[in-house]
This record gives sequence, C-alpha cells and structure tokens, in this order.
Amino acid sequence: MKKIIILLVYLAVTLASAQQNKKYTITGKVLDKTTQQPLEYATVTILDTKTNKVLEGGITNGSGNFSLNIANGTYNINVEFISFKSYTLKDVSITKDMNLGTISLEEDLEALGEVEIVAEKSTVELKLDKKVFNVGKDLLSQGGTVNDILDNVPSVTVDAGGGISLRGNGNVRILINGKPSALVANNGLDQIPGASIEKVEVITNPSARYEAQGTAGIINIILKKNRKGGLSGSVQLGVGNPRDYRANLNLTYKTDKINLFTNVGYRNSNFFGEETRRQTTTNNGIESGLLQNSDQDRNDNAHNIFFGGDYYINDKNTLTASFYHTFLKNTDETRLNYSYLDATGAIDSTISRIENYKEPQNFNRLEMNYVKTFEKEGQKLEMDVQYDFWNDDEQERIRQQRTFPATANFTTIRSDDVESSKDFLFQANFVSPLTKTSRLETGFRAEIRRITSDYMVHIDDQLIPDLDNELDYNERIYGVYAQYGDKIGKFSYLLGLRVEHSDIGIDDAKRLFNDDKDYTNLFPTAHFSYKIADRTDIQMSYSRRINRPRFWQLNPFGGLTDFRNLFVGNPDLNPMYTNSFEVAFLKRWGKFSINPSLYYQHTTDFFNFVTNQTDDGNFITFPVNLDTEDRIGFELSTTYNPYKWWRLSGEFNFFQYDQKGDFDGRNFDTKDEAWFTRINSRMRFKKGLSMQTSFNYTGRNQNGQTLQKAQYFADFAISKDIFNDKGALTLNVRNIFDSRIQDRVVTGENFRLESESIRVGRRISLTFVYRFNRKKGQRDRLPD
Repeated sequence: MKKIIILLVYLAVTLASAQQNKKYTITGKVLDKTTQQPLEYATVTILDTKTNKVLEGGITNGSGNFSLNIANGTYNINVEFISFKSYTLKDVSITKDMNLGTISLEEDLEALGEVEIVAEKSTVELKLDKKVFNVGKDLLSQGGTVNDILDNVPSVTVDAGGGISLRGNGNVRILINGKPSALVANNGLDQIPGASIEKVEVITNPSARYEAQGTAGIINIILKKNRKGGLSGSVQLGVGNPRDYRANLNLTYKTDKINLFTNVGYRNSNFFGEETRRQTTTNNGIESGLLQNSDQDRNDNAHNIFFGGDYYINDKNTLTASFYHTFLKNTDETRLNYSYLDATGAIDSTISRIENYKEPQNFNRLEMNYVKTFEKEGQKLEMDVQYDFWNDDEQERIRQQRTFPATANFTTIRSDDVESSKDFLFQANFVSPLTKTSRLETGFRAEIRRITSDYMVHIDDQLIPDLDNELDYNERIYGVYAQYGDKIGKFSYLLGLRVEHSDIGIDDAKRLFNDDKDYTNLFPTAHFSYKIADRTDIQMSYSRRINRPRFWQLNPFGGLTDFRNLFVGNPDLNPMYTNSFEVAFLKRWGKFSINPSLYYQHTTDFFNFVTNQTDDGNFITFPVNLDTEDRIGFELSTTYNPYKWWRLSGEFNFFQYDQKGDFDGRNFDTKDEAWFTRINSRMRFKKGLSMQTSFNYTGRNQNGQTLQKAQYFADFAISKDIFNDKGALTLNVRNIFDSRIQDRVVTGENFRLESESIRVGRRISLTFVYRFNRKKGQRDRLPD
C-alpha cells in the first residue's frame, strides 16, 4: 500500500510538472483599424507581468496572422507596427490553445521619430524563401531612381551602364510588385523615383510560386502604397548638376469603399560620358594599332502618368484597375576620333565621326487585379490580368570624315529601327491552409509576347540591302505550380514543383534565319528552416532555374555608333539552366545582426560574350552558349547600431567560378575568383537632421576573353526635416570622387583591346518633398 501511495504521488507530481512545462499555441490576426487591411510584419511579444521582460515574440505574415508558443501562465501581450499605436492585452491567462481573434491598430500621428528608430532595427528579415531589405528610410533614395536604390541593397550591384547583378551574376530576373514589367527591358527603372520603394526582396533561391526565369535569382521591387483615408498626397521637386530637373505629384483619395490614386512625374536629365580605347593587332608578325577617343552627351526627357482605383466590393472581395503611361525621349550626341597607328607607332591616318541619336520610347500598361479572401482564415485567391504595349524607335544620324593625311568628303550614315511590343499576362494564385501550421498553394501563369523590329541603314542616302531587314519575335510561356509548407516545432519546410512550357520563335522577312524553340521543363524547389534559438535561424534551400535569351541577345541587327566595335545578337542562342544550393544563417543581438551564406551553382549552356576580329580589322561581340559554369561563394551581411542615432551596415561577397567550353575551334576555359564589398553609415541627429554615406569596392575578375579591373566609388546624402515634418530637403552627391571608371582588357587571337570609360560621372542633386494630409514615411500608390 505504501508503494502504491508513493507511486500515485510521483505520478501526480510528474503530471503537474508536465502540465506546467507544456506549451500552448497563441494565434490571432492584426488589421489596420481604418482600412481593415492586414498588417504584415507587425511585432507581437509576450511579456512577464511583473518584470515586463520579453518571453516570446514573432511577426505577422502577409495575411496579418501570427502564431506563438508559450507555457501556461498569466502574461501581457503587446502588438506593435510602424506608425501605428501599440496595443496591449493585460493579464491574459493561458491554460490552453487560444485564439485572440482580430486586433485592430490605429495610426499614430505622434512620436514619429521613435517609430523610425524601431523601423531601422528591422532592416534585414530572413524568410523561408527570401531576404527582405527595408529601404524606405534610405536618404540615397531622395532625388534618385530605382537603380540608385538597388545599388545600395546588399547582394545587388548596378554598373555604370545600368546593368543589374545579383552576387556578381547578371542573369537575374527583375520584378515589380511580384510581376514582370517591360520597364525593366527598356531601362525604364530610371523612370521610377527611388523614394517610391518600400522594400526590396532578394530571392537567391526562389520557391515554385515564382516564374523560373533568372538563373541568378529574382529581385522583387515592392513599391509603396497609401493607407490613409481621405485626400492626401505629396509633391517632390528636384534640381541637380549636371542638369537634372525632376517633379512628381502623388494624390490619393480613400474611403471605406474606394481608393483612387494618381501619380504624375517629369524628368529632364543630362549625362556626360567619355571613353579611351587602344587596339593592337598583329598580322603576319606586323603590329598595327588604333587610338580611339569618344565623349558623349546624353539627355533624357521623360514624363509619366499613373492612375487607377481599388474598389472594396465587400470585406472579402477587392477589385483594382489601373493605367500607366510613360514617354521617354533620349537625345544623344557622341563624338569619336580614330587615330590609326603604323608598325612604328606613328599616326598613319585619322577619322572623325559625330553621331546624333534619338530614341523616343512610348510605354503603356493596363492592369486589373482581383483578390478574394474566404471564411477559412488564410485562404486567398488572387488573379492578375496585365497588358503592355510600347514603341521604341531608334534613329541614328552619323557624319564621318577622314581628316589626315588629307581631308576627305563627309560620309553620311542613317539607321532607323522601328520597334514595338505587345505583351499579355495572366496569372492566378490560390493559397489554402490545411491545418494550423500547414498550407497548400497552387497557381497558373501565361505570358504571350510579340516584338517586331524593322531595321534599315542608308549610306549617303543609298539603302544598304545587307542591313535592311524586318525581325519578328514571338514568345509564349505557360506555367503551373504547386507547393506545400508546414511547421513542426522549430522546423519549417516548403516543397514545390513548377512546370513551364516555352514556345519561342524568331524569324526575319528575308528568311536568313528561322529559329523556333519548343520545350517543357520541370523546376523543383525545396526550402528548410530551423529556429536554433530566439532571433537565431538557419536555412537551406535548392532550386532549379532557367535563363531564356532576351530579345537584345537574339536580335542580329544592332546600332552603328562605333563601326569599329559592334554588338550583334545570336538568333540561335539556347537557354541556360542552373541548379542552385544555399545555406544561410541569421543571428540578431540587441544592436548587432549577422547573416552569412554559402552558395553553389552549377550552370549548363551558360552565356558568354565572344569578340572576333573581322577581315577588315573591325570587332564584333556576340553571345554564345558554352558548356558549364560552377560557382561557389560566401556572402556576409551585417548591421550594427552602436547608438540609437547611428546605424552601420556592410556586406562582403567572395566567389570562385570555373567556366568550360569551346567555340569556333577556340577554348574558353576560365577559372578565377571575384569579390566586392559595401559599407553604409546612417546618422540621425536632433531636429530632423540625418546623414548617410556609402562606399563600394569591386575587385578584378576575368572570363574567357575579358579582364575587368577593380573599381570603387562613394555616395553621400544629408537631409533636414522642415515644416513640422511635413517637408524635407535632401542633398545627394553620387560618385563623390568621380571614380566610377570601367577599366577592361579584351584579348583574342592576334589582338588586344584596352578601354577606360566613364558612363556617369559625379552627380549632385537637391530634392524638396512636401506632404499634405500625410505624415513622414506615408506610402504612395505607384504602378505595379
């Protein structure tokens, strides 16, 4: 009997202990009280009632939902979101799984400074399939464009010509609000003001939800949206040196049933560039050379208008329609001087050449979006229909003259390229939770694009038949996907499969080539995450990607600005495929965060640019498919807040690559390494004064033919809030030391090309922003 009593006591104590240590799940949803829209990234913390110490915490997802685990007891639960009043539930008794229901937050029109400090502490967010960089407070965005912002996002680099790379790889897909945009293909990112960006998602291993295009990954640019009711807006005016005039007006009118929005902008900017090039050629043991100097004046004159509206049919259905139009006129003048050298290095002859170039671009987009939420929490259907149509006409007028040893008559060259595109996109995504922690997502996507290009060249008013042709490009891509995700304790996973069918054809009126490519591919993805401890996560991921050739890489008819150095496309270029693996770690302390990553990519049929010399001594560069590229790298991103008013961030990326392949009887095997680093500092002083600096350095790198030398540059910005935080003045100096110089060497059989070019020099701008019925940091509605 005594043993039985002891056993019962032991079991009672054990059960009580187990009950004490058992954790329960606390769930809920956070909404904007005014608009009833979900608040993503709201912070939810569970606090000790006596010490107010944080015991558990997390953030809401895209639907505003949160889920936390805590042992039974009595706690305070606090909910916070940037620019909203915090909300606290006092003395909540937890004895079982509990749903707190809907928590509505009100906007806080006070204490904006404190809110901004909180916002800066959550600059980097590591999600299951992407990294999120919040850039809304970046001073460098003021007066700049999307390209200026991207050039300050970790892992991303933008060269002087506007080329965007992810971890040093230019085969990256750029999306705007999760959707493709013809603005990317036509250098239209320079038409979007940098101040309109809320955040940038860097997706090095995209899940099956995203299209498979882009072997380096995806950069998704999220633009700001308005939340405030009533009429609100902002005005932005800018002036710069070299000439840079900008104006932008944003208006929003919001009620319980509708949200009307419009944005009107204007820009007139000058850019100056110069290049020095030396060519050395050896024929039959005899060396000859060419010195080439050029300078360029470029002017961009652009205006844009965007308008549309959201209609809240009811609390479960929302319909959005919008129209976006932008017109950009490039007017450039390029002056080139060629000095031909004999075997002794003496000048044999000289030629001068002046090109006047005009390129009016006319881009339009119509879009409709429908979102439906269901009674089942987290269940959502979203459908998009998008139609893009644009014209891009290029006009070159060239006058060329021999000036030594004797002056010859002018030769006139005229080229015209009438180019247009029509692009239709439909996509639908459906998300359905299966349990409290698991969800199934499916979707469909169809994109149909047609581009036509009519190219003509006249020399001394005589049509050149060999350069006169009309090109048609047709692209049809269809994709379906499914992915399943779940969370088991501290472990989360997301498994997906995407199937894409591609039907791509390119042909010309003269039937010189006719390339049709029709193929179906499977793209599996896998993402795993484990929460080692509070604020400490580790992730592993895999994805298979494709990079289809872009139109400019296929189009064999290029411009004639520099007849000595031409670029032409390759109509027979095949897509390349990449298998990508990555391991990432994120650790956050009070004032410090560290995010190291290891990655490996194996690519087949990778693109490489080959330069050949023609029989008449000129050079042609074109893309080809080589065999394989293996790339392994290490990336480190850090942030440090030594004080509330000072934030430091930095990144370092080092990678090795091994390229293999032969073309036209030549071997292009290359094994090399490359690295780049970036350091940012932002200081916030009293009375609304802020200062930011950025320093960038890129080490040398080389492929089969091209050696790219090291490059560095620095940017600086200072801002002052005025008119009781309704306005701000920002001074920006980009490329402070005028050091953004592209220095490269191209070598081939019997030739060597050395060039040093500056495409964009030092730029200084002053920007004024004024907000009415809108507080600092208020979001704008801009084109998707």
